[in-house]
Amino acid sequence: MQHRSVNDVMTHEVVTARPETPFKEIAALFHRNDITAIPVVDDQGRPLGMVSEADLIRKEAVLPDPEGRHPGRWLDAKDRARAEAETAGGLMTSPAVTARPGWSVPEAARAMDKHKVKRLPVVDEIGRLVGIVSRRDLLEVFLRHDAAIRDEIIHDVLGRTLWVAPGDVRVTVQDGVVTLQGRLPRRSLIPIAEQLCRAVDGVVAVHPTLDWLDDDTEQALEHPRAYRAAS
Repeated sequence: MQHRSVNDVMTHEVVTARPETPFKEIAALFHRNDITAIPVVDDQGRPLGMVSEADLIRKEAVLPDPEGRHPGRWLDAKDRARAEAETAGGLMTSPAVTARPGWSVPEAARAMDKHKVKRLPVVDEIGRLVGIVSRRDLLEVFLRHDAAIRDEIIHDVLGRTLWVAPGDVRVTVQDGVVTLQGRLPRRSLIPIAEQLCRAVDGVVAVHPTLDWLDDDTEQALEHPRAYRAAS
């Protein structure tokens, strides 16, 4: 089974800023490149943090309105300092949460979810920036065609991994939802088959309707000659 990695889906050409990059230049970079965030890097190209549209809009949030009210009073000292910053070094969220090119798509998704971020700078073995991956990039795996998902499950999961005879299990895929119908040699293979199918790129859900020949679970040890009747 082959899985797409961060290197397969990331953007390789990355727009960056330096700690001294001015506020207005960052806003211009967003506009010119149609992006919403950029990594801030040091002299060696290592990510120090991220500046996003949310970091820039915070400056608007602390401005008084025409009536003189100051809606930015709710900000804590750290956020107020960032709102008043003039360069990327003061505006950025740091440290940067990074990914590696060899990470799987699920690994990157877990990192984004854990740290509540929308994108990850991707770094090499010495910490230099080599790309950036966004939530949208990770979702590309769900654009995979149903036919390709079905072929991988039949040939790689059932055939090469579980050694299930051709025709014993019928596989259908509709909008990424996999349905398994048929019979496996052993009952213990059912959860394994389901787990392996869920791990296939592009799978949204798995619905197994599977029978078995040999009940080799713990319950079956009490009755070693018990077999599931053929349906």
